[in-house]
Order: sequence, then structure tokens, then C-alpha cells
Amino acid sequence: MVFKRLLGSLGVGGPTVDTVLDAAPGSGSAAVPGGALTGRVHLKGGGSDFDISEITLELIARVEAETEEGEQHGTVAFERYVVGGGFRLAAETEQVVPFSVVLPWETPVSELYGQPLGIVLGVRTELAVAGAKDKGDLDPLAVGPLPAQEAILEALGQLGFGFRSADLEYGRIGGTGQQLPFYQEIELSPAPQYAHAVNEIEVTFLAHPGGLEVVLEADKRGGMFTPGHDALTRFTVSHEDVASRDWAAEVDGWVRQLVEHRAAYGTHASYGHHDPYAGGHHGHHDGHHDGHRSGPGMGTAIAAGAAGLAVGVAGGLVAAEVVDEVGDFFEGDDDEDDDGGDEG
Repeated sequence: MVFKRLLGSLGVGGPTVDTVLDAAPGSGSAAVPGGALTGRVHLKGGGSDFDISEITLELIARVEAETEEGEQHGTVAFERYVVGGGFRLAAETEQVVPFSVVLPWETPVSELYGQPLGIVLGVRTELAVAGAKDKGDLDPLAVGPLPAQEAILEALGQLGFGFRSADLEYGRIGGTGQQLPFYQEIELSPAPQYAHAVNEIEVTFLAHPGGLEVVLEADKRGGMFTPGHDALTRFTVSHEDVASRDWAAEVDGWVRQLVEHRAAYGTHASYGHHDPYAGGHHGHHDGHHDGHRSGPGMGTAIAAGAAGLAVGVAGGLVAAEVVDEVGDFFEGDDDEDDDGGDEG
């Protein structure tokens, strides 16, 4: 067993910790929103006995935030779980603490059909030992889509929409039941039949035990005398509906409603995105979009086909960008908890 992290606050001779997730990138067993996250915390004793008072897992996300200084990136902790503690770890011994916790329903989707979307999620292990707390291991987390999310994305692929990028935006979407301090945007290039009307479509899923809120946003093309503006609308889907609906027809109807009823969107200011730094809501019907256009690893392509969305890479350079972004986070971000407005 190779232990990744020596607990710095305990000094030389202290215990080491290594957390192994069953839902890790490349493991082929991604977790799903609202589902179980399982794994094991491996502890190795140091030069003397230590009392382990608490083992805590913390879910971490890399997010973007719009500030007065421009777009900033940081980490947000969005859930914590106590998975063990209250025992003595004898010197030079090893102990394994298995765990099973439930992910928040709004946990972002980081991969589709086993391919990464550029979303950076992690699980940090914290030990409370001898009166000190030490943030130990940080491990990448893989989360796949719920069946309803996958069905909607597949329908979009069948209709001819293509994947551009995905990112996490710090803030809230007004008029929804959003629980987390950030939301995921999946940005799609328009299908040919809508290319004359929109530059792109953005999809946000807000899952809950009963189903999904699906927020669709269209970045509209402007006419000769009309500036381009964003339109926003919302639909509700039950988890039980997955097998019984014609998703291609349903989703096409959603997009048509979004694109064609331009005049109605002036009434949807309540669905503006909340900017926590400006202290107000920015409705996307007025043309003042907050510019969420630079998620990590741009260019991963989701191509339309008879089988739905198939994830591919538009050139090796793009794949390298994704790896660099994720690698930087997990190798160099251990001490950057406060850099994005940590929720605590």
C-alpha cells in the first residue's frame, strides 16, 4: 500500500492515510447523483499509538465565479460526512475503515459514457487525531448521469446538438429548488435546424428525490436591428418517466418552445442567475449574460448519432488540457480551500 499523504500537523512519526474510492475516474463504476459513494480509508500507524477521534470525508468541486475583477476559479466544499473514529491506531499497524455515504442529488455529472466532461470533483479525507485536524488524502471523484439525465442528453444528441463544454458556476438560479451553492452548465452547439436562431443551448439539471428540474438557456442570435439575448425556461421530469416517454420528441418540443416564444422571456426574470458578488439577480432576458464560456478542457465533442450522444475528442490537445486541469487540481490545490469562497 502506497500512502499518499503524511499528516503534516502531526509531524514525522504520525499516521498516514490513503482513501480508495470505488467511484474513481477510470474505474468503470462511477457514482450517480443521489446514489451511494463507497470506498475504504486505509490508515497506517506511525511511531507511536494515536487516538483517531474522527474521520471525515469532504466533497470538493472546482467552480467558476463572476467577480468584479472578472472570472475567478476556486474550490467549494459542498458536503461532509463523518465515516469513522473513536478508536486507537496502534504504532506501525494498518487499519481499514469502509464507508458508504449518499451523494447530494445535485452532485454534478463529471463523465458521460465513461468519458470525462472536464468537471473537477474530489473527495478529501480529514483526520482528527490527538486534538489536531489534518486534511489528508484528496482523491478524484467520478459521477455519471442519472437515467433521466442520460435520456435527455441522448435525445439532444439525436436531434443534432453537439457538446461544447461543461462547467460549474458559483451562484444560484432563481425560481428553482437549487440546494447547492453552485450549478452545472452543459453547453451545446445548436442542431442544424436551430443554428439560424441560437448560438448555443445550455442545459442545467437540478435533481431531487422526485425527479429533475431541467433548465434550458438559449444564447440567441440577434437580427439586424435586434441585439442577441438569452432566453431561459424550465421543465420538470419524474425519475419514473424515463422508459415511457419519447424523449427526442419531448426535448425537441422544449427547444422549440425556448427558441420560438421570444416575447415571453421578458416575464422570466425570476430565473436569472444570482451573482453572489454583486448582490442581485441578473435575468438573462436582457442581453447581459454573465459569460460562462470557459470551462476546463474545451472542445470535447459529443457527436450526434443513431445511438445518441457518443463522446469523442476533437484532437489530442484537448484531452491534454483536461488532464492538466484535473492534475493541477489534485496535485497542487490541497491548500487552496479558501480560494473560491468555501462553503465550509
